[in-house]
Amino acid sequence: PPVSVLVPAYNEIVGIEQALRSLSASTHPEVEIVVVDDGSTDGTGELVEALALPGVRLVRQPNGGKAVALRTAAQVASHDILVMLDGDTVFEPDTISKLVQPLRDPRVGAVSGNTKVGNRSGLLGRWQHLEYVSGFNLDRRLLDLMRCITTVPGAAGAFRRQAYDAAGGMSTDTLAEDTDLTMAILRAGYEVVHEERARAWTEAPSSVGDLWKQRYRWGYGTLQSVWKHRGAVVQGGAGRRLGLVGIPYMVAFQVVLPLVAPVIDVFAIHGLLTGSATRVTVLWLAYAGIGVASAGYALRLDAESLKPLWSLPLQQLFYRQLIYLVVIQSVYSALAGLHLPWHKLERTGDVLVPA
Repeated sequence: PPVSVLVPAYNEIVGIEQALRSLSASTHPEVEIVVVDDGSTDGTGELVEALALPGVRLVRQPNGGKAVALRTAAQVASHDILVMLDGDTVFEPDTISKLVQPLRDPRVGAVSGNTKVGNRSGLLGRWQHLEYVSGFNLDRRLLDLMRCITTVPGAAGAFRRQAYDAAGGMSTDTLAEDTDLTMAILRAGYEVVHEERARAWTEAPSSVGDLWKQRYRWGYGTLQSVWKHRGAVVQGGAGRRLGLVGIPYMVAFQVVLPLVAPVIDVFAIHGLLTGSATRVTVLWLAYAGIGVASAGYALRLDAESLKPLWSLPLQQLFYRQLIYLVVIQSVYSALAGLHLPWHKLERTGDVLVPA
């Protein structure tokens, strides 16, 4: 079917050209591209106009945030299949065609694409690449089997307009608008599936500071979404699967486990210092071995090279602790009722799509 691609853009001058050219090169028969310049101050809108790419429509509005920009784009879009794409993300030529195929089934309301890290240079880039493949994407495959994907990522997702409208459209209630919308679609009675062949290459944060800001927003927004849709736990009918599977899974693995894990690390350090060094070392090596095996399996599923696995033990020692601290801060902020603003990340435009 004809597709409308929605691209929210706030100060995306670094990567917007590469993103739009990748969409213009799509092999899908009919693609409308709606770019919403959300009050950019860096000339993003002017660049989009100067490119004059076929099929691209530019809408300007005062800065209102990503959710508002997507809502505007959906309102002016011409077609009933909506594909959402971040301004720093690059699609492969056949990504759109593959992404919309599951929507042949009228029960499917949304489709999650396969988001991959496009800037993998440096240790931080490799760690995030491993996290995307062996964490996010492997989780999404499992939740797909359980028919309860709770997040269609903003970097690559397709939506049936009927399902989008039934869910109330894009909401500004949370900082994780993609998770909020996906959970609302599940509660509206639609299925959400994963299409691993629809690859999208996104720019991951290139500094620890930007990574902290991004994950802080993700963690806080996830807590907001869980709280907003907590009624699904006791809801029958359409929202039953979200309440029985999706929300407990999110709470267990995105909240409780990161809160408990640092305590386990403290006990491990205590064991190393009090005469149990051999036992602690054996257990840690066994845990690391399981991690390497599962990450290698995930890389193979995604047809990725196994070379980055050498950095996984270092990821467990340093990167994992950083993510746990972010979750702790997110939970504290949520319990304290703090208001968290949207943080704009610095872009480098160094997304590379392998041949």
